[in-house]
Amino acid sequence: MFHKQLTASRLSSIFSPWTGQRSLLGLRTERPVKLCYRRVLDRRNATFEAGEDKTGHISAGKNEGILFLDNIFPLKLQWLFRLPLTNPDESMNELLQRFNSPKIAIADPLRIVRSAIPDKLPIKVTEVIPRLKEGGAFVKFSHNEGSSTSEIEATLTSHLQDKPINPWFNPFTPVQVNIVKGKPWLEDLYRFPSSRLRVEFLPTHPEETAAELTQESLFALFRRYGKLANIVAQPSDSKILPKYAYIDFTRLRYAIMAKNCMHGLAIGKAAGGGKAGTILKLTFERKEKAHWIRDWITGHPRIILPIAAAILTAVAVAIFDPIRTFFIKIHVSQTFHLEGNIFRWIRKQAVIASNVFSMHRRKEADDSLDAIFDDRRTAVEQLQTWLMESADTFIVIQGPRGSGKKEMVMDQALKEQRNKLVIDCKPIQEAHGDTATIATVAKQVGYRPIFSWMNSVSSLIDLAAQGTIGTKTGFSETLDGQFSKILGNTATALREVALESRKKDDKDAYLGDEDYLEAHPERRPVVIVDNFLHKSNESSIVYDKVAEWAASLTTANIAHVIFMTTEVSFTKSLSKALPDRVFRQIALGDLSAETAKRYVIKHLDADAEDVIEGDEGNKLLPSQRRQDLGELDSCIETLGGRLTDLEFLARRLKSGESPQKAVYEIIEQSASEILKLYLLDIDANRSWTAQQAWLLIKELSKAGDGVLRYNELLLSDLYKDGGEKTLQALEQAELISIASYNGRPQSIKPGKPVYQAAFKFLTEDRVLRSRLDLAVLSQLTSIENKSIEKCEAELKALAELPGQPKELRSRIQWLLAKAAASQVKVEAYEKEGGALKKVLQLEY
Repeated sequence: MFHKQLTASRLSSIFSPWTGQRSLLGLRTERPVKLCYRRVLDRRNATFEAGEDKTGHISAGKNEGILFLDNIFPLKLQWLFRLPLTNPDESMNELLQRFNSPKIAIADPLRIVRSAIPDKLPIKVTEVIPRLKEGGAFVKFSHNEGSSTSEIEATLTSHLQDKPINPWFNPFTPVQVNIVKGKPWLEDLYRFPSSRLRVEFLPTHPEETAAELTQESLFALFRRYGKLANIVAQPSDSKILPKYAYIDFTRLRYAIMAKNCMHGLAIGKAAGGGKAGTILKLTFERKEKAHWIRDWITGHPRIILPIAAAILTAVAVAIFDPIRTFFIKIHVSQTFHLEGNIFRWIRKQAVIASNVFSMHRRKEADDSLDAIFDDRRTAVEQLQTWLMESADTFIVIQGPRGSGKKEMVMDQALKEQRNKLVIDCKPIQEAHGDTATIATVAKQVGYRPIFSWMNSVSSLIDLAAQGTIGTKTGFSETLDGQFSKILGNTATALREVALESRKKDDKDAYLGDEDYLEAHPERRPVVIVDNFLHKSNESSIVYDKVAEWAASLTTANIAHVIFMTTEVSFTKSLSKALPDRVFRQIALGDLSAETAKRYVIKHLDADAEDVIEGDEGNKLLPSQRRQDLGELDSCIETLGGRLTDLEFLARRLKSGESPQKAVYEIIEQSASEILKLYLLDIDANRSWTAQQAWLLIKELSKAGDGVLRYNELLLSDLYKDGGEKTLQALEQAELISIASYNGRPQSIKPGKPVYQAAFKFLTEDRVLRSRLDLAVLSQLTSIENKSIEKCEAELKALAELPGQPKELRSRIQWLLAKAAASQVKVEAYEKEGGALKKVLQLEY
C-alpha cells in the first residue's frame, strides 16, 4: 500500500500553471510520502506532458529510477489530437472521467498504476507523468541503496505476469512495465507513434565522432521490448549525418516501449559505442504502408482498365437506365406535353364556341375536309383495321414526297391514338458525326440524360491507352452500340406503356405479358418511322438498326410499326429484318383533279375573316368572290395532284395572284430547282452526269403522255454502261419515278407532275438547250471515237497475222463497217454541234 500526503502550499506550487484542469496525473513531493488516490483538480492548459519545468525531460538522481507502463490509455483515440480548436488532453480526460466510477474503478489510470506496483516493493513513487499519445505513463520512484533498478524491474515484471491488469479499453492485452535506461524526451508535439523507430547515433561531445552500431548490437538492445520485424541500416553510400538505422517492430506498443525506455541511452565502448561512446536518439518514423493493391492495379492496366470500364458501365446502367426509360415513357404517352393535354382541351372548347356562332361555315369546312380525303378514306380505314388485328403489324406507307403520307397517318388514322412515337430518319441521317447522330436519335425518342460529349472523351482515352498498353480499354462505344442501347431502352419503355393499364383483377390476368399484348392489340403503342431510306445510298447503318428493332417490336407484340417512305425498293432493306414475313403495304399517289381543286379551294376559304354578303343576302367566301378560278382546272391539270404543290398554289392564290401566274411561278421555280440539282452543279460523288439527266429531261418533254419506256432508254448510247444504276440514282434524287409491272421496271415518269411542265420550260430555252445538247454531242462523239479506236486496234492486230486467213475476212469487213458507221455519226455530230455553237454565239 502506498500513498502520500500533500500540503496545500505544495499543491499550489505544483499545479499553479495548470489551474483549471480536471485530472491529477502528475504529482511531486520533496520526500517519499504515502500516495493516496485523489479526485481530479482543475488545470487550465495541457502542459503536464512536457516534463520538468516544460523542458521535455525528467531526471533521475541517486537512488531514483523511472518506469514506463504501457496500456494505460487507449491508443485508438489518437484522432482526438488531430481535431482543430480542441485540447486533446482535456478531451481525453473528460472521456476517461465518465468511466471513473466506483463500479468501474479499474478504469481509472491512477488505479492502474497503483495496481501495477505491489506493496511489498521497496520503492516510493514520487511522480506520475502521463503520455496520452503513447497510451502509457512514466512513473518516477526512489529506492533504497541496497536495491537496484534491474531487481525492481524483474519484480514488477513477475508481479504483472502473476496478476495481469487488463484495462476496459483493451481487455485482451495486459499492462507491461520496463525500466527507463536512457533520458526520455517528453515532447507534446503533433507527432504520433509508429511501429518504426529511427535510431540516430550521436556523439557524447560535439568534437567526438559517434560509432554506427551494427544490426547485431541493435538487436541485442531492442529485442527485449518486443519482436522485431526488420532492421534496416543506412546505405553505405549515404552522406546523411548523423548516421541512422531503422528498426521495425511487429506491434506498435513494442515500438512505444522501446522509444521511451532507450531514448538518450549512452552506449559504451564495450557495447559497440566507440571510444567516446554513442548516444541513441530515437524518434517515430512514419512507415510507408505497402500499397501492393495500388501497385498491382497500376502494373496491370490491360486487366484493370477493362474491369473499370465494365464497373462504370454497370453503375451507369443501374443509375441512369431507369431514368431514361421514365423519360421515354413520358415522351411516348405525352404525359407532360402541352399540345397533348391543356392545349388540346383549349382548342376543343374554342372549336365548340366557334361552331355556335358559325354553324353554316363550319359545315362547309367539314364537307371540304371530307372531300379532300375521299381518295384516302379507304386507305385510312384499312390502316385502322390493321392496327386492331392481333397478328404482327408491320405496315409500309409508300408514296412520293409531298403525297400526304404523314397527314394521312397522323391526322386521320392515328388522330385518337395517344401512345405513339414518331422517329424521323431524315435529321438522323443528315447529322454530321457520331456524336450528333446519337444526340438526334435520343431527342427523337425522348432518351435523356444523354452524355454525347462523353463519346469524344472516351475515344481519346482509348486512343491514349492503345498507344500506351497496346489495347483499347473499352470506354468508348461505337455508333452501332450506342444506337442499339437507345433502341433497347425505348423497347423497354414501350413495353411498360403497353402494360401500364393492365390490372390484377382483369379477366385475363392469368395471361403472361406477351400473351396479354397479343390478345389486346389496342393496348400497344404505335411507332411511326418517317422518311425511311432517306439518303440510304450514303449510309445504311441507321436503317438496318431501325428495321431490326422494329421487327423485334412486332414479333414480341410490343408495338405496331408503320414505315413511311418514298422509296419503291424498300423491300430490300426490310426483308433483311423480316425475311419470312409479308409486309402490309399502302401505296399513295397524287390526288385526282377534282379532289385537288376542292383542296385548293378549302385552303383559300380557311381562316377567312372578310366574309361579304352577296346580292341575295347570303355570305360569300373568298373562293366564291374570285372571278379567275375558272382557270383553276387547267392549272391543276398542269400542276398535278401533289399536296405540297397544291399548298404552294393555294398560298399564292391567297396572296392575290391569278392561277395562271401562280402556276407559271411554280413551274419556273421547279425548273430552277432542276437546273441546280441535276444539270449544272453536278457533284463528283453522284451517279449520273449532266448529259444523262438532260437526255432524260428532253425525252420526257417530247413524250405526249409524259411516259418513257424503261428499256428503250437503256438502248441509248449514254445509258449503255451502268444505265440502270443511273436511273435508280435519279429516282432516289426524285427527278423521275419508275413504275413497275410484275416486279420489273416498266416505264419512266417525271418525279413530280409539275416536272413535266418544267421539262418543257427548260427545253424551250434555246441557249440552255444548245449548251446541253452540245455537251451531249461531245460525249457521244467521244464514245464513237473510242469505238473507232478499238476497231483500228483490232484491224492492226489482224493485219499483223501471217497470210491473212480467209476465215477472218468477215470479221475484218464488220470492223470496217462499224468504224465507217461511227465515222458517219461523228461527222453528223460535228455538223449538228456547229449549228449549236452558232446559237451560243448569237443569243444570250
